[in-house]
Amino acid sequence: MNLKAVALVVLATSFSVHAQKDRKKNAIKPKQEFVSELISKMTLDEKIGQLNLPSSGDITTGQAKSSNIAKKIEDGHVGGLFNIKSVAKIKDVQKIAVEKSRLGIPLIFGMDVIHGYETTFPIPLGLSTSWDMEAVERSARIAATEASADGINWTFSPMLDISREPRWGRVSEGNGEDPYLAGKIGAAMVRGYQGNDLSKNNTILSCVKHFALYGAPEAGRDYNTVDMSHIRMYNEFFPPYKEAIEAGAGSVMAAFNEIDGIPATGNKWLLTEVLRNQWKFDGFVVTDYTGIPEMIDHGMGDLQTVSALALKAGVEMDMVGDGFLTTLKKSLDEGKVTIAEIDNAVRLILNAKYDLGLFHDPYKYCDEKRAKKEIYTDGFRAEARKIASESMVLMKNDNQLLPLKKSGTVALIGPLADAGNNMAGTWSVATNQERTKSFKDAMKEVLGNKVNVLYAQGSNLDYDAEFQKHATMFGKDMNRDNRTPKEIIAEAVAIAQKSDVIIAAIGESAEMSGESSSRTNLEIPQSQRDLLEALKKTGKPVVVVLFTGRPLVLTNDIDKTDALLNVWFPGSEAGYAITDVLFGDVNPSAKLSATFPRSLGQVPIFYNHKNTGRPLANKEGQFEKFRSNYIDERNEPLFPFGFGLSYTKFEYSNLKLSTEKINANQKMTVSVDVKNSGNFDGKEVVQLYIRDMVGSVTRPVKELKGFQKILLKKGETKNIAFEISVEDLKFYNSDLNFVAEPGKFQVFVGTNSDEVLNKEFELVK
Repeated sequence: MNLKAVALVVLATSFSVHAQKDRKKNAIKPKQEFVSELISKMTLDEKIGQLNLPSSGDITTGQAKSSNIAKKIEDGHVGGLFNIKSVAKIKDVQKIAVEKSRLGIPLIFGMDVIHGYETTFPIPLGLSTSWDMEAVERSARIAATEASADGINWTFSPMLDISREPRWGRVSEGNGEDPYLAGKIGAAMVRGYQGNDLSKNNTILSCVKHFALYGAPEAGRDYNTVDMSHIRMYNEFFPPYKEAIEAGAGSVMAAFNEIDGIPATGNKWLLTEVLRNQWKFDGFVVTDYTGIPEMIDHGMGDLQTVSALALKAGVEMDMVGDGFLTTLKKSLDEGKVTIAEIDNAVRLILNAKYDLGLFHDPYKYCDEKRAKKEIYTDGFRAEARKIASESMVLMKNDNQLLPLKKSGTVALIGPLADAGNNMAGTWSVATNQERTKSFKDAMKEVLGNKVNVLYAQGSNLDYDAEFQKHATMFGKDMNRDNRTPKEIIAEAVAIAQKSDVIIAAIGESAEMSGESSSRTNLEIPQSQRDLLEALKKTGKPVVVVLFTGRPLVLTNDIDKTDALLNVWFPGSEAGYAITDVLFGDVNPSAKLSATFPRSLGQVPIFYNHKNTGRPLANKEGQFEKFRSNYIDERNEPLFPFGFGLSYTKFEYSNLKLSTEKINANQKMTVSVDVKNSGNFDGKEVVQLYIRDMVGSVTRPVKELKGFQKILLKKGETKNIAFEISVEDLKFYNSDLNFVAEPGKFQVFVGTNSDEVLNKEFELVK
């Protein structure tokens, strides 16, 4: 061994020993000084290693040292890991990074904590229909508490992709079609995950995704091309991302799709000009899974070329792609990237680790006592049950069939009735499916001997066995009854005829929505529609409990139901929460955050559209030649944005404006009386919309600008007030300047985007 090699061994040993002894002393230095000193000690390979985010692979408890990734960690070639769960496993791996690598730099550990951890909340689309920001923030806070107790310190959430495209499966992971509502939810989730101090051991780093425009793919097909104007980006799709960044989100994930002909992962205008220069984001950007090498298929060059493109665009961490790890050194030698660009990326990742307190205590998330005490607790489960019950949308209730009486005989029928492993929905990777009770079992537990519950499966998920296989992946398989459809339905009808009321648990399976689950047919599978028709023919009242991860076309099925409760996928406490609502322990209060179309041909359909020069003059659905309408379908949706019924009734009256004119320095109060005129206490979401009547560019027919969720006792009236300022009237004009233009405006207040009272006011110079 030559003297240089000996010196390197001594130096490495010295760093490893002193990294442990000096950690507390170094970690209390100011962040900029600490990180700069650390970067100055790093080799080029160690710097590039910090930009590498592989999956955990084959690591299991006690086998970290022998895993195929251990050597890379020890050599300083890994900055973080994801898809690894449990304190024991994470501590094993962190020990390699901290005690075996030359500089002892801790790893960051990520996971898809999308709508809860082991205590699972409704899918994000369902959670958004609660319109309850306190509940949204609580769900994220509980998720952060549980995930951090199990060693996780980084979540790939919230997803803030606006989508008006129900064919796209990942609409289930977002917050619907409206940028204002989605922005409020995104900010609430960031606060819930990160709290007010990331150095605490019960907070985790959030990651805003998918930046940007991922929710608008052509043909609704996942990963497909997105093409839109900049003015539409800024006004309709960018706002939720921006609001979450302003709330302090620590990381951002680049989207798979292209923007202006350049994939988001390599788009410098998007990741540097918009995200950093315009929005002042100071966290780090991570790719989506294999986002860098996928640019090869986009036609952007070989792995070295696209890796350099991503780094120069503003990507700091490469998820799984190995492009940074294997090509950046060569690109640096060839002058295709600079050391300053590499150092900047390293700095941003080390900043995040510093903020998380990992340099002070790399094992702060590895407390096994916390893991035993703070995951899936009775208290957290109670919260999940409550939030789930407030995320269910009552879409029909003829003759006040609901709530049901806690007596008599109920027929519970349908393929989703006894499918506990589907209740948590898509992207519920930490959920213990075996511990999640089915709707049937939970309902029987809640009702006890008060109600006689009869059960039959009634149908398979779909007539096509191969389709059912694709729709029940990731441990969410459903029973396949191999009898003929006629035999299966006959059994269900016989059960139904013995009952007082039928509850039909039908709809999508959990994995019929989510990533890579695009659909060209938005109807309930035909096998279940045939079941529903047979149940309706019994003459018994039929309550549909609808499971779905997207807006569905229900036009041909709605008349076969007496009541319809859309429960989405409610989470680990699904069965309990559904029972609470059906039998009146909870009065439903959720409102749709996405429009339900009458037919697939209407898609995309959304409330905040623009007028044409030939808008439809009537609202009765009649066809008018030379107007913007269909020959074979009405224009309006089946259920509009903001729609949702209650067991009680709410009346709106006395809409008032404090003034009819405001200037840029004034504010205006909009008030309305809301009365609970029904027989139940209930919650109502009071919604405020604004329309800019004349603009330098065309403006939407309505835009949500405020909402309040209120509780009214039966017979109670409350005066609800909103404050409007010039900020609520601003938009991005053709020069992409954020302006409010003087002129006339309309303000609307009501129970949904269609049923509103309205007044007019003017913004003056």
